[in-house]
Amino acid sequence: MDRRSFLKASALFSLAGTLPSCATNPVTGEQDLVLLSEDEETELGRNSHKEIMKSYNAYQNPDLLNYVTELGEKLAAVSHRNELIYHFTVLDSPQVNAFAIPGGYVYVTRGMLAYLGSEAELCGVLGHELGHITARHGVKQYSKNQVSGILTTVFGILVGNRQLANLSQIASTAILRGFGREAELEADRVGAEYIAKLGYDPYALQKVIGVLKNQEEFDKVLAKEENREPYAYHGVFATHPDNDKRLQEVINAAKVNINPKRLDENKEKYLDIISGIPFGPGEGQGSARGSSFYHTELDFKIEFPKGWKIENLPTSVLGTSKDREVLIELTMRDLNRKISARELIERLYQKDFEDGKEISVSEYKGYAATVELDTSFGQAHKCRVAILYKNKKEAFQIIATSKSESDFSKNINLFDKTISSLRKLKPNEIEMGSPRRIIIYKAKKGDTFYKLSKETAFSTHAENRLRVINNMYPTGEPVPGSLIKLVY
Repeated sequence: MDRRSFLKASALFSLAGTLPSCATNPVTGEQDLVLLSEDEETELGRNSHKEIMKSYNAYQNPDLLNYVTELGEKLAAVSHRNELIYHFTVLDSPQVNAFAIPGGYVYVTRGMLAYLGSEAELCGVLGHELGHITARHGVKQYSKNQVSGILTTVFGILVGNRQLANLSQIASTAILRGFGREAELEADRVGAEYIAKLGYDPYALQKVIGVLKNQEEFDKVLAKEENREPYAYHGVFATHPDNDKRLQEVINAAKVNINPKRLDENKEKYLDIISGIPFGPGEGQGSARGSSFYHTELDFKIEFPKGWKIENLPTSVLGTSKDREVLIELTMRDLNRKISARELIERLYQKDFEDGKEISVSEYKGYAATVELDTSFGQAHKCRVAILYKNKKEAFQIIATSKSESDFSKNINLFDKTISSLRKLKPNEIEMGSPRRIIIYKAKKGDTFYKLSKETAFSTHAENRLRVINNMYPTGEPVPGSLIKLVY
């Protein structure tokens, strides 16, 4: 080793020896191993926020944002770190999620808001996320990751970018997957304490977790039908909160802090605020209603087989059978050459196709053929492909396939029927392409979720979907005179 390399290595290990340090945790009063000062923490939050907003859009509803911010700031004022300036953002996402990052940044999706039932429950969510910030869970996660890869950390310092050296790890572990059961339970304890200090019943936080657990349980039913892994909110609920003794202990402990000036849960005010927000995809993204999909901006409707699941994805509309072994996907293509639809299929896929034919559906003309493509089911699967020209610059592309070749043969007429259903919207259908929205309804005598589900926009499991968003899953029914959420 030459002298220059030796000196460089010595400097690295000298710096590495100085990195780990301890700081008093504002919540517990204990000493934590941390690698960031508070100034570095806020800088990390500022840069992380910019990255997050590259992936999400803010939901444009000033009244709703002001409401969330006002509640959040009241909670922050009674928190362990009330000297921080907190930033609250409502994300325009149908995901049911809320998260926080170091430095005082708190996010809640409109998808989460659709599932909550009162102001007290919203405060429970915000209080929980504030708990992650005040207990410095993100900073501790960062420090843990950095200590395990200390040389990478030192490199980040040497290049003058310490606070961003491991941002990707924070995003993946702390935001998307949560902080682990112990940290989540501590955030529950702290959040319950904060909402109690304002005067809300801390039991509201347990109700929130019950809503999320019910959604998780319902998704297990869907996942089994759809042959996939179920989704889980941060993956930390091993049992229902009604049976979670540790959770109940932290909720009960918070009651000693409850403000003598007790606050109502403000169910009616909360429901009034969220009335009309999109449920599922937002503005300009189209809407699935029953077995049909409508898109106002692109001016089309397509009819999928009844009983299929319709997924409105960022770049496509996907229809799948209940067992997910047959699928039909619609996408849009830019056109770059003045060629026929048949020639385009030949250029894109292969010249030796089967069952090729000219098609003319409604205002659109094109070509359909059977080709072999690599799909999610494997290599060289038979697919029914159709290209329909929307105008001189855009075309609809529909690809239909099945897991087994025998199913493909049986469904060929179904594929062509779906392709032929594509057409422009009629004047009275334009509104159908708007987002499905939360509507607040006062239950009447004789109302059941089964009856009410007949008029909703859900295509499958409508009855139980209504139960889930109203926190009455799996067997609850509306109480006459009560306010419930419907989706139209």
